[in-house]
Amino acid sequence: MTVSAAQLWLCEACGFIYDPAEGDPDGGIPPGTAFEDIPDTWYCPVCGVTKSDFVPFEG
Repeated sequence: MTVSAAQLWLCEACGFIYDPAEGDPDGGIPPGTAFEDIPDTWYCPVCGVTKSDFVPFEG
């Protein structure tokens, strides 16, 4: 099974988009990290909400 383009994730609180290709280096998440592989303790680098406040982004 081939995975299509990396899924982007949208922070419902502030609109920040997590892109797995970019990761969140300042938050300790290296580029290439799938959203599912981010620890549950991670939070939005813009507004600080938890990972559970993100939804798949359908762009």
